[in-house]
This record gives sequence, structure tokens and C-alpha cells, in this order.
Amino acid sequence: MKIGAHVSTSGGFDKALIRLSEIGGSTMQIFSSSPRGWNFAKVHEKDIILFKEQRPKLAIDPVYFHASYLINLADDGRIGHLSTMSLIAELNVASQLGISGSIVHLGSYKGQKNNEKNKTLIKHLIEVLEATPADTLFIIENAGNNKIGQSLDELAQIIHDIEASLRDIATMNRLRVCLDTCHLFSAGYDLRTTEKLESFLRVFDAKIGLNKLEVWHFNDSKDPFESGRDRHENIGKGTIGLDEFRLILNHPKLNQLPYIIEVPGFDGNGPDKANIDILKSLL
Repeated sequence: MKIGAHVSTSGGFDKALIRLSEIGGSTMQIFSSSPRGWNFAKVHEKDIILFKEQRPKLAIDPVYFHASYLINLADDGRIGHLSTMSLIAELNVASQLGISGSIVHLGSYKGQKNNEKNKTLIKHLIEVLEATPADTLFIIENAGNNKIGQSLDELAQIIHDIEASLRDIATMNRLRVCLDTCHLFSAGYDLRTTEKLESFLRVFDAKIGLNKLEVWHFNDSKDPFESGRDRHENIGKGTIGLDEFRLILNHPKLNQLPYIIEVPGFDGNGPDKANIDILKSLL
């Protein structure tokens, strides 16, 4: 079972591996550069060597980048261009480090969705896929706060539109999905009983395909069900509770996937051993 966390890369990518190991994690998410600025990812040869030497010793796999919070691929101006270039740089660094790919919030339509904004989104997504290494994944995360990809229907349509524009099957297969429990709860997807989880998985498989589900973000929620807000809470201490996490972790169609926490931590310093241990206790 792969349970891990988003951790800091302060001091180097290899130091993130050590931090994760210290809190009992076996799968990891990190930023490639500052998530709040347009500092494109880059890596030096010595850092590649250190990361690749340390990782097998600690048995941490898979590893993912999380893209910058500034990304907006539906923008047809400067922000859209910077978003595209940022993701291209990030996925090239991912390939150099042996990182699986990047988990991406697609952005916002900044008001009413229309055909032109959707065309811009799809165009930028295809640009990224066609300009990045074949051994990296582009992983779309379901959204909260009325951003792009809040519903399964919208995620499915985006994936369909991209695949309809691509000819290369290998490139299509690089497009995956990350599901965040807090965002799902916020958007009105309740997975807290066996029946509701099974129903959700049937819908997801029909619209998108379970083969495209790459990774889960496990976060409890500070806000009520279907609130439209996506504030993360520690596992079992929010409005989702423990049942949903227990059901997902032990589901035969899901239990081989990685689970990554992005919680505030019980000491307020981010993902910690206590949250990982709670999840392990549910197995």
C-alpha cells in the first residue's frame, strides 16, 4: 500500500525523500519550484544524482510534482503562455529525475465558460503533451472552488476533446486523473458508504475510465458537504470523517493506487506521521 504526503524540497529534492521517510511515507508529492511564482523548474546534474541515489534506499515510489497554483491553461494571453511553458519545463525535469509526472489544476474560465475559452484550454494542454517527454504523465486534478474540472462530466469532456485532437495513442495514455477527496466532497460527491462509492466508481469508469485514475489526494474537509469550498483538514477531524478513507483504501479496484495527503498537520506544520498513521490504521 502506497501512502505518502506532499513534503518540502527545502535543501534539495533528495532532502524531500528523507522528510517523507521520517513520517512513514512511501509515495511523495513535491513542487518543482516555488508554487506562487513563475520560476520555471530546472535541475543540476549533482541534484539528479543525489535524488536517484537516495530514492531506492528509502523505497519511495511513485513520486509526483504538483504544478504551480498560478497555472491557468484557459487564459489566451500572458498567463496562458507562462502556464504552458511552466508545465513543459516541469515535465522535462520530471523525466530527468525519474518522477512520474505533474498533478495539475487546470485553472479558471474567469467567468462564463464559452467555446473559445475551451478551445484555448485544449490547445494549451496539447501543446504541453506534444512538447514533453513520453515517460511523463499529465495528471488533471479534480477542482474545488468553481475552477475547471469540478465535475466528472467536465473532466470527461476535457479528456475527450484532447483525445479527439491527438493521433498518437501513447500520448493519449499520458493523460491521467488525480481525485482529491476534499474537492469531491465540496462538489457534491459523497463516497462515505459502500453503495455511494460503488455508484461513483461506475460513473467514473463509464465517463472517464478507471484506467485513467492515477493517484488520490486524501484530505478531510473543514467545510460542509457540497459547500463549494475546498479547505483541507486533518484525516478524521473534518466533515468527511474516516469511513470514506477506509472504504477507498480497502476497495479492490483502488487499493493499488498511491494516496497522498495535503493536510495542515496536527501541529500546523503540514503533512505529518500522525495523519499517515491514521490512514495505515484503516487498512
